[in-house]
Amino acid sequence: MRHGRPSDQELRAIFQQELEEVLAGRGPRSCTGLDDDTSQALWDIFVAEPGDREALAAAAHRAFAGQLDGSNAARWHADMERWFEEREQRRQQS
Repeated sequence: MRHGRPSDQELRAIFQQELEEVLAGRGPRSCTGLDDDTSQALWDIFVAEPGDREALAAAAHRAFAGQLDGSNAARWHADMERWFEEREQRRQQS
């Protein structure tokens, strides 16, 4: 059982393994340490037609790069902050 977060090196190995699996038509695993954006990109490959899978690999690489550089998490936090602000505005208008 893993404790704590995987290192960037471990994440790279996990991503490469998961990418190879989905390109081969096998579904991605859960609880890998990959973030939602990266996992969704892998699922998009898995559900695509076999002939279209390779073309989606670049999007998966971009999503994974966003995980490593923190931009996926930053966008998620900004989206959540915006959601809470909108909710508070609606509450105050009621």
